[in-house]
Amino acid sequence: GKQLIRAVDSVAANLSEGYGRYFYKENKQFCYYSRGSLFETKTWLEKAKNRNLIKASDYQSLNSELEIIAKRLNKYISSIGKKINTA
Repeated sequence: GKQLIRAVDSVAANLSEGYGRYFYKENKQFCYYSRGSLFETKTWLEKAKNRNLIKASDYQSLNSELEIIAKRLNKYISSIGKKINTA
């Protein structure tokens, strides 16, 4: 329970901390930490399902949301530090 909550909270906290950093490489590093926490969240969620702490339907719904977040986070990570052509 508590580890799942800490992992979930860490996803948002690392994104926020990275966004507040001055250098884009630091931002990107914190995004990597966030992605790691996201996958940790997926692990704890699966353990909760396997232990019958949550319904399979709730697991599927939450896991689908995490997949969407992971894809968006990966796109964000790949965009960090890219130069924008303003010409």
